Amino acid sequence: MPLPIVNESEFETKVLRNELPVLVDFFATWCAPCKQMDPELDALSHELRGKAEFVKVDIDKSQRLATMMRVESVPTYVAFSRGRPVGVERGVISRARLRALIEPHLPRAEGAIRPQELLPLLNKGAVVAIDTREAVSFNRARLPGARHIPLEEIATRLAELHMHGTPVLYCRSGDKTKELCDKLATDGIDLPFLEGGLLAWEAAFLPIDKP
Repeated sequence: MPLPIVNESEFETKVLRNELPVLVDFFATWCAPCKQMDPELDALSHELRGKAEFVKVDIDKSQRLATMMRVESVPTYVAFSRGRPVGVERGVISRARLRALIEPHLPRAEGAIRPQELLPLLNKGAVVAIDTREAVSFNRARLPGARHIPLEEIATRLAELHMHGTPVLYCRSGDKTKELCDKLATDGIDLPFLEGGLLAWEAAFLPIDKP
């Protein structure tokens, strides 16, 4: 589904007053790089559904708004949080850079750890990654130094989790480990998990172990 296009009269309501962070794509219909970036924007908006809003502004139809935001070339991407601009990127860029533009302002679940926060902890040995996916997926690719405990066995192997250090759970996209950690938290068991899972880790171009 194409991203919604907002005009100058809608900008305050849909961007500045939005409770979620918003990534605005300032584009032009004649701009080839803008069209080249559309698949990346669509994919990222799908990944962050419910966490952030994505909208487009046609600079030819909203010239005053483009001037106010000092848009000098297209595409230009501006991240907004709580009604103010918090980051800008221009041109054809990777999905990871787009995500990095808005990620610091995303709402966070209790116990969630972002990939860029987890990497230094793994490097220092402060935590150990626990891969909760199926064995075949774990054997194909995993986080550095990760250990394997299937998701359905976590609740019955809690003592084992801490044998090798402070555990951080992860799955493919982060949703299954978040659901499990939320459930365990109701029983007074707090476990951190990787926000966005292995997909977010790979999108940030962080190291992967491939035996």
